[in-house]
Amino acid sequence: MKIIHTADLHLGSKISSRFPGEISELLKSELRAAFMSLIEYAKSTRASVIILSGDVFDSDRPFKKDTDFFYKAVESCPEIDFLYLRGNHDTDGERRELPNLKTFDTGWRSYRYGDVTIWGIEADGRNRESLYSTLAPEADGINIVMLHGQISSSGEDSVDLIRLADKNIDYLALGHIHSHSAGRLDRRGVYAYPGCLFGRGFDECGAHGFIELTVEGGRLSSQFVTLSGGRIEERVLELSGVTDLYEVYERAKALGLSREKIYRIILTGEVDGELGSIAGDLGARISDFCLYAEIKDRTERKIDCEKYENELSLAGELVRLVKAADYTEEEKRRILAYGLRALSGKEIEE
Repeated sequence: MKIIHTADLHLGSKISSRFPGEISELLKSELRAAFMSLIEYAKSTRASVIILSGDVFDSDRPFKKDTDFFYKAVESCPEIDFLYLRGNHDTDGERRELPNLKTFDTGWRSYRYGDVTIWGIEADGRNRESLYSTLAPEADGINIVMLHGQISSSGEDSVDLIRLADKNIDYLALGHIHSHSAGRLDRRGVYAYPGCLFGRGFDECGAHGFIELTVEGGRLSSQFVTLSGGRIEERVLELSGVTDLYEVYERAKALGLSREKIYRIILTGEVDGELGSIAGDLGARISDFCLYAEIKDRTERKIDCEKYENELSLAGELVRLVKAADYTEEEKRRILAYGLRALSGKEIEE
């Protein structure tokens, strides 16, 4: 028997707050496509159940096109049961009734598939404490428990692993955390977060996928299945020693960026203090290298104070005043970097 564990689809997510409109629409369509790829995988492996451990939608009132998409996808797979547990984003959202869509409520509910029983509860302020004492799976068979929350002993969205230990749980199917992780629950069982199915921002970089559970011979095993290498990545561009923008472009080209991907590029290193707006100039050229990039300038600007110290100029006077002032070396460096750039008519960057 095959069971797929996924969570945190966040259909209808407002990706437009992070990216330009055309990039946002592309990511939204790819998020829906990722869910379809999961379903196709489930069909090809003859999975019986798809576990959805919360936050199928990004809000209680998702767009109609997203709800229609989800429920039609479920309806098109009558051979697979979809077990939908609401999370903190879709807590009060309405759910349509379909023969193969199984839902949960604020009391424990279970569904049985041969020797496997899948339990779930939608935790809130009213049942957060009592849910631990009211869960009582039998020792026989395989027990899977669905919950949505963060592993912690306290808090509004907490899941207390200590209080779930020794309750005959074989697999704790969690949602809420957007990266894959897993560990032991007790001597008998394990817990796992599948992470979000598709990265929607720079806080969700890297590969994403789901967890495939296999029940065979009375035993349960699991493996993480990578669905996508991720369209969004973060890269560091080391610029120490560069003296002009041509060198910046050459180092950016050497990163080997893909024109199909979205990047956050972090500029680091010590560079000439009078170099212009690195982030601005590179940003104007970045479409030559990739689909889209956000650039963060974290370079240190090297100031050649000796060049100005004896000059009869505003720059020289600034250098002399700052060097004589009661500032830390870091404060002096920053003041001189900003001041000399301002005097030269160049843009000041944070």
